[in-house]
Amino acid sequence: MERKKLKIVGVIPARLQSTRLPEKPLAKILDKEMILWVAENASKAKNLSKVIVATDSEKIEAVVKKAGFVCKMTSPLCRSGSDRICEVASSVDADIYVNIQGDEPLIEPELIDSVTDPFFVNPEILVTTAVSGAASEAEYKNPNCVKAVIDKNNFAMYFSRAEIPYFRNGRVELSKVHKHIGIYAYTKRALIDFANLDKSLCEDAESLEQLRFLENGYKIYCVKTNYAPKGVDTPEDLNAIIDIVKKRY
Repeated sequence: MERKKLKIVGVIPARLQSTRLPEKPLAKILDKEMILWVAENASKAKNLSKVIVATDSEKIEAVVKKAGFVCKMTSPLCRSGSDRICEVASSVDADIYVNIQGDEPLIEPELIDSVTDPFFVNPEILVTTAVSGAASEAEYKNPNCVKAVIDKNNFAMYFSRAEIPYFRNGRVELSKVHKHIGIYAYTKRALIDFANLDKSLCEDAESLEQLRFLENGYKIYCVKTNYAPKGVDTPEDLNAIIDIVKKRY
């Protein structure tokens, strides 16, 4: 069967404010700002026709444009990265939009392609994300590690910071635990619907925006991957990334 044609745009939401690491997108990794590392790696994804940085910061805009990447200014009133992407979608037409985290400078292009591939083969899929195995019992119990329970067809049943699935006998079976990786791809319809929906009960309780989709009847297809995200939230995280980059290059 011939692979259908889709226009897929990768969007990197980036805001300047960060509680634990001031001006995080502009933090230098060697001689280059973190947001540029993300944009460069995302640009290597085979399925993307374009990569756009979406921001409300003129400082970020200047750095991105100087490096030759596309940048769209968005409203400072955007509640989330998804809302910022929705604003981009109002002026940039595409079939699929990928929400790429701006604080993962070492993101792999293959991960981006993996969450966009399902749209080529199943027209009923409206939203995708990625999951991997939990590395340890400590990770399973860590509320900062979001767990996903998925059905036999790889659609999400629930996401939680809590220890799910709960092992009643006390023995944690890591082979049955899925860790959520924060990358999403949506059809334009699903993205616009999401932005117009009110914040949902479980989303507010867990502080997990993907629950807004589930609570409103949307199905989220989960792609299984071995990718291990290396996000940057603190100065310590940044130093760890710098060490990795020095060893690689």
